[in-house]
Amino acid sequence: MDTDIALIVGLVLVLLSIPSMLAAFSTDRAPRASILTLLIAGGLIIYAVQTNPGGYQLAEVPDVFFNVVARIIR
Repeated sequence: MDTDIALIVGLVLVLLSIPSMLAAFSTDRAPRASILTLLIAGGLIIYAVQTNPGGYQLAEVPDVFFNVVARIIR
């Protein structure tokens, strides 16, 4: 898997798990699914950062995101 795709999928999963976690906490349920999603997302992000030569800078993330979206649209 390309490290750019792994990074973006991980970040999107983190963003999608936050509302799920808040909903679980507000209804006094255990946030099992959202915690599992966070673990998977964290694994993808760690994989991407460690395997990409030179890592990622925070300023590069928007460019990486739009490059991945452009590759998907093409």
